[in-house]
Amino acid sequence: MRVTQHTINTPYMVGPVHCYTSEVDGALVLFDTGPPTEPAKEYFLNHIDLSRLRYVFLTHCHIDHYGLAAWLAQESSAEIFLPYRDSLKMLEHEKRVSDMSIILRDMGFSGAYLEELHKLVGSRSNFPSYPERYNIVEDDFPSSLGLDLLSCPGHSQSDIIYFSEDWAVTGDVLLKGVFQSPLLDVDLETGERFRNYEAYCTTLKKLARIREKQVFPGHRVSIDSVDETLIFYVAKMLDRVVSLGSAVHKDNIAGTIDKLFGSKVKDPLHVYLKASEIAFMQDFLEQPQILKDSLQTIGLFDHVVEKYQQATQIRENDQDDRSIIATAHHRLAEN
Repeated sequence: MRVTQHTINTPYMVGPVHCYTSEVDGALVLFDTGPPTEPAKEYFLNHIDLSRLRYVFLTHCHIDHYGLAAWLAQESSAEIFLPYRDSLKMLEHEKRVSDMSIILRDMGFSGAYLEELHKLVGSRSNFPSYPERYNIVEDDFPSSLGLDLLSCPGHSQSDIIYFSEDWAVTGDVLLKGVFQSPLLDVDLETGERFRNYEAYCTTLKKLARIREKQVFPGHRVSIDSVDETLIFYVAKMLDRVVSLGSAVHKDNIAGTIDKLFGSKVKDPLHVYLKASEIAFMQDFLEQPQILKDSLQTIGLFDHVVEKYQQATQIRENDQDDRSIIATAHHRLAEN
């Protein structure tokens, strides 16, 4: 089953994005759509026979991956499939923005910052349209294609990996050279913060299923080893925990970001990314065993054991310090 990689330029910092086509059971299938730009439309018109396009599967609804979904729904008779959690974001946009403001406010972010962020993400005008007709991929995935899918939060809470016996299309689950975690977000099923750390640890175990497959990523040309990529991610996160030290324990994430980065980080979205990482690391330090268990399950823990021990030692030292302070306060109260 041949897979063709299509590289499309984007106007974003991520650079070019890869989409993929394949003939699956006689049907022309497209994975991701690229950005909502005129050059991207021209690429599809010149390189893909839209009259034959039957299915469009989205790995996640970030602008460079779903940008032309609505356009393709108009230009072809293809069925569009998007992740369930992205459909919730679309249907409950205002609630998501409101609940995110509450979460960020509780993390210490100011009203001025929340207003700036709201201007960027609150208006639907900043995002391409969702298709008017679509299917929820987890509910309606056509089994006749002989493909399968995995829900693998690793870049967003929505990420889906599509795979066959030989290959896997991974979207942005396996990026290159950066520590990534599912972004800080609202779980629209519960109304609370999406537990990105727990979701990521579950994803680590799922990704072991594509170890022997040829991986087709969203931005890298190729991936030689899933294991090496995962080891890099986890090691990078543990290194950051160690480098931040006790600062990562601060309950006020906004204050922690200001203390660590000051004026170096001003862009509201950049600040939001830092908040996502720090929340992830705080959750790790609260329950490090979850990560250890996941890595042991897939046989990778020994590769990061020293870094893990260094990172968890920070937590133990911090707990000892808090215990000493609490004891001192108790004794002062007795006197």
